[in-house]
Amino acid sequence: MTKEFAVPPVVFPSGGNPSTTSTINQRRVPTAPFQPNRPANSAIPFMSFDIGSATNASYGGPIATSTSSGVGGLASFDDEEPLLDELGIHPDQIWKKTKSILNPFRVNPVVHKDSDLSGPIVLYLSFGLFQLLAGKLQFGVILGWIVVSSIFLYVVFNMLAGRNGNLDLHTCTSVVGYCMLPVVILAALSLFLPQGGAIRFAVAAAFVLWAARVSTNLMVSLADGGEEHRGLISYACFLIYTLFSLLVIF
Repeated sequence: MTKEFAVPPVVFPSGGNPSTTSTINQRRVPTAPFQPNRPANSAIPFMSFDIGSATNASYGGPIATSTSSGVGGLASFDDEEPLLDELGIHPDQIWKKTKSILNPFRVNPVVHKDSDLSGPIVLYLSFGLFQLLAGKLQFGVILGWIVVSSIFLYVVFNMLAGRNGNLDLHTCTSVVGYCMLPVVILAALSLFLPQGGAIRFAVAAAFVLWAARVSTNLMVSLADGGEEHRGLISYACFLIYTLFSLLVIF
């Protein structure tokens, strides 16, 4: 025996059949709860291609828009520092220091107070390149002798100056590197000089004395306590640049 259930009648709010066209047109499209209610005739902000209005409509506040120097708060490329300055490479400063080495009798120690290693690296690479043109692959030897020479001169100077010595290793390496300029010129001239003979040794001796004199004057001027030991410091510098000149001669 079947039991009948009473089904309540369905009453639509519009009072008609929902399948009809008139009822569909009267229904409203539901909106998501996280979206603000907008008028039916309002345009979507991002469709107007207005960045400022889109951000204002989305966040409800004024946002910095694009200016003539940049876009939307981003830094302009005109405000950025040059790449060489960010790397600590100053070509004008390197050129001034290099020119001060050219005159062995009037060295300007003022431009060498701010020590750097970019100029010495350029001179080391130039020295290795000239040696390579002479058929000598000595980049590793040059780099090793540079490190040993800088530490040697640093230890000798501070031992002689004692407590008055204020020479740091960075400054010592910079001075030794810039004073390599005469040896670099010697390496370039050696490509045109005959192998062996007294001329080659005489030219090498002149350039070694040039480099030793300039290096001694800079060491004594940049650090305290070295004036009374000028002779010993000069001898140490002479040994260093004689060592590099032997790479050129032989």
